Amino acid sequence: MVNNAPKRKTASNSPSSYTGGITIKSRREMQAMERAGAIVGSTLSLLKTSVEPGITTGELNRIADRHIRSHGAVPTFIGYQGFPAAICASVNEEIVHGIPGKRVLKEGDIIKMDVGATIDGFIGDAAISVAVGEVSEAALNLMADTESSLMAGIAAAQPGNRIGDIGAAVQGYAEPLGYGVVRQFVGHGVGRFLHEDPQVPNYGEPGKGVLLRPGMCICIEPMLNLGTHDAQILDDDWTVVTADGALSAHFEHTLAITQDGPKILTLHD
Repeated sequence: MVNNAPKRKTASNSPSSYTGGITIKSRREMQAMERAGAIVGSTLSLLKTSVEPGITTGELNRIADRHIRSHGAVPTFIGYQGFPAAICASVNEEIVHGIPGKRVLKEGDIIKMDVGATIDGFIGDAAISVAVGEVSEAALNLMADTESSLMAGIAAAQPGNRIGDIGAAVQGYAEPLGYGVVRQFVGHGVGRFLHEDPQVPNYGEPGKGVLLRPGMCICIEPMLNLGTHDAQILDDDWTVVTADGALSAHFEHTLAITQDGPKILTLHD
């Protein structure tokens, strides 16, 4: 789930009372982050194999909810600022924060699924974009390039670099290919709370921003559009769509900054 979510009344069970400051995780806390990340990764692997024409976004939500709970974790998103589901399920021109429900996926759609899991008080958060059956070449390229832009951002997340290096890497990969890089929603720190400092934009200037230090955990999550980078929020106060109706893709990983470089905590098949 991306930062800059709509500000709504907070449910009592949601991890949203964060008061600011960048946290450096201890070895024990990092182990908890790794457990949370592994559950998120396995959930995304399961969801990827479950996507097919005819399935509803609500059924995908139920699959994820059961899987997360079967591993002793809880879905982080349920109740977060009022969000009603275990996953975000966003289809086609929907960028992020789509609410699962009765929508039936059809051949040619692309779906973005964002998953959070909390275990031992720590959170993992990641997202994938998946083709529903046969999709257009443009959609395939969009998804592949969005994932590649994520990996470019991760490669830039080296200790001693800065947040601006991550955004510049994503932007530098995506914009020459003609994609709109969403600016209104960004990545974020993560740990005991879903959205911690620092914010992690998908654009920026090299050498600018917060210094990356070992022990930091962040989510990098580029959202690329086939058209404009502009986005709008629908009347449900959650679902974010492209302003021009063009397709969008979204990929995300939670990673730890280590002395040896970035370590992805939410790997999946």
